[in-house]
Amino acid sequence: METKIIGIRENPEYLEKGVDYFSTKWNIDRRIYADCISNSISTENPLPRWYLMLKDSKIIGSYGIITNDFISRQDLYPWLCALYVEETERKKGLGAMLLEHGRKQAATLGYKKLYLSTDHIGYYEKYLWKYIGIGYHPWGSKSRIYECELIFQ
Repeated sequence: METKIIGIRENPEYLEKGVDYFSTKWNIDRRIYADCISNSISTENPLPRWYLMLKDSKIIGSYGIITNDFISRQDLYPWLCALYVEETERKKGLGAMLLEHGRKQAATLGYKKLYLSTDHIGYYEKYLWKYIGIGYHPWGSKSRIYECELIFQ
């Protein structure tokens, strides 16, 4: 079984499946993902970008690279967001593959650093991410902010 990561921008036939996947996994109104992802396909801007991990033709994971992840630190970007691996596929290194893919994609787009916000402690540190502080969300909660240097040849 082949596992690969595809960009929805380059594979627009995955638009509807991708929107459904992100919306379902993150319990966010489908309209938000539909608007963002459909417009990401045709924009001249480098961001946002949305990626799906496929095992054969089944979606088993995802992530995005966006300009802001609903967090107060508007000075930091881009952000890796919506990292998800199906529970049945966890503990196989697929999250690490998605993180590495995201770092390479952001570097290819010319960025020197990549950020993410999370409530997890201990996971991202294993994959070159450094905790840099707390950020605040519009709905009143806060999250840990991580930074990763992008050094790829």
